[in-house]
Amino acid sequence: MLKPFPVHSETGLGFITMLRSVLRPGVILGGRRTPLNPHGRTICLSGREKAGTLAFSLRKFTQTRGSGVMIFRQLFDRDSCTYTYLLADPDTKEAVLVDPVIELAERDAKLVDQMGLNLIYVMNTHMHADHITGTGLLKKLVPSCQSVISKESGAMADVHVEHGEVVKFGEQELEVRQTPGHTNGCVTYVCHGEKFALTGDALLVRGCGRTDFQEGSAETLYESVHSQILSLPDDFALYPAHDYVGHTVTSVAEEKEFNPRLTKSKEEFIDLMNNLGLAYPRKIDISLPANKVCGLYNLP
Repeated sequence: MLKPFPVHSETGLGFITMLRSVLRPGVILGGRRTPLNPHGRTICLSGREKAGTLAFSLRKFTQTRGSGVMIFRQLFDRDSCTYTYLLADPDTKEAVLVDPVIELAERDAKLVDQMGLNLIYVMNTHMHADHITGTGLLKKLVPSCQSVISKESGAMADVHVEHGEVVKFGEQELEVRQTPGHTNGCVTYVCHGEKFALTGDALLVRGCGRTDFQEGSAETLYESVHSQILSLPDDFALYPAHDYVGHTVTSVAEEKEFNPRLTKSKEEFIDLMNNLGLAYPRKIDISLPANKVCGLYNLP
């Protein structure tokens, strides 16, 4: 039985629930849900009333304890423009961290401690090339937690997840959806109860992950995003692993209408992605070897 972190007396239990009313259900590894359909796709919105359709999921803050609402925090790394997500069950205090960055692992562990949470999983949406994951260091800072990554990533972890499995923490659930194309091991974590998904690099706000290295495939990415992310209901909020211009969240409806890449035909998308002419990733040569072993390899 994992023990929760002590709650500091000066903050008290009330501090835990400065949170968004977001998710209800959580994950049991091994459960199966959505079939992987790489040929499915959605139709872009056209001529709809945008105000109702696109104004989606701004979550309400609540001070209520034990309300069954998911604790949701979006954290940011300025250097790699990476978002890290802290999600927790307000009743059991079980928590997960998604896409941590090694330089900010102590920040994340401190926040977990201050909020009186019991970190059980540190998770990645894929094996990153632009930063070293904080997973391994967090396992040292919080020895009770386990690392999670997709089986297809080829990276080491305590738990390897596959398409359709469910990650559970307290009463909360995240469905694992395989969304390859940026890398073979990309997954999107979907919370059906609170209508949002953590899309990693597969889908960004008005963009998508590059497909020119690390097993990338423009055709695969197009099929993945349309069949596994844009097939969700229009009002689902989408939270990416990165943003470079200041966006924090989008929605299924918005990306179906406004994403300049993914609203194109598959053929146009493939041609566009194959001719981006992007620079070689700045940190890939140090990030990939480390991320294959939970972020703990040849570190300074």
